Amino acid sequence: MRTIDQLLITYGESHQNATNKLIHWVCVPAIMFSLLTLLFAIPFFTERTWWANWAFVLLVGAWLYYARLSMSMLFGFVVIGGLMLWGIMGLYRLAEYDAGTLALYALIIFLIAWIGQFIGHKIEGKKPSFLQDVQYLLIGPAWLLHFVFKKLGINY
Repeated sequence: MRTIDQLLITYGESHQNATNKLIHWVCVPAIMFSLLTLLFAIPFFTERTWWANWAFVLLVGAWLYYARLSMSMLFGFVVIGGLMLWGIMGLYRLAEYDAGTLALYALIIFLIAWIGQFIGHKIEGKKPSFLQDVQYLLIGPAWLLHFVFKKLGINY
């Protein structure tokens, strides 16, 4: 069995409850977005652009991880990462290009999303997978994406 399949199966074992799954569909992307936004707000070596920021650095690292697991996942997350960076740039504009305000928005989203995640796992009756292995922080988004791929008939 491929590594990606085993990771998705193991992750899915603690995500069987329909309410917990729904919460994950909202909160996992919100956590990704807010984490990338927080990283974007940290001063970089140059003026912030869509590619010159700490969020992009993290995305490149994540893309390398996904490339090891599945090229389809890599492609999916390049698209998702690009959309998230586009959203971050929009939120940065909304924050009037103030990194502190941007970080505050991100922190609020981050905290609310994590509260949602823990509520979902309380309902599920199982601990979050990342407490078992930190790599599951990257598998959570892949678990959601694999459902999209299955629906579209894309092999992952």
